[in-house]
Amino acid sequence: MTALAAARPSPALPRTGAADARARIERLEYLLEGAVRIPGLGTRIGADAIIGLVPGIGDAAMAALGLYLVWEARNLGASRWLMLRMLANVGIDAALGSVPVAGDLFDLVFRSNRRNLQLIRRLAAQA
Repeated sequence: MTALAAARPSPALPRTGAADARARIERLEYLLEGAVRIPGLGTRIGADAIIGLVPGIGDAAMAALGLYLVWEARNLGASRWLMLRMLANVGIDAALGSVPVAGDLFDLVFRSNRRNLQLIRRLAAQA
């Protein structure tokens, strides 16, 4: 690294409002929980159920994205209790979702990101 590069400040991340954060949360929840419609069953699945099929890495990656939702809720002013509930949802999904076969079926039923989105919507309604 040159002296010039070290002296130059890094650009700050742009600040976004609560509406932008909620829009990001909504889009991510849709991608994780309902982006793909299963023909004939009338249900939808998302990246959480699909990528969760990859042993080991899939559930860890989906848990990381679930934690992003918790971080966004924190930025929106969520209480510690609400964040604990959201963390519990992510933890349950990650722990039980990592069980081979049964965990993949569990991912179809227990949609932690959808539950966390509902908690965030309640937070927004109270504000």
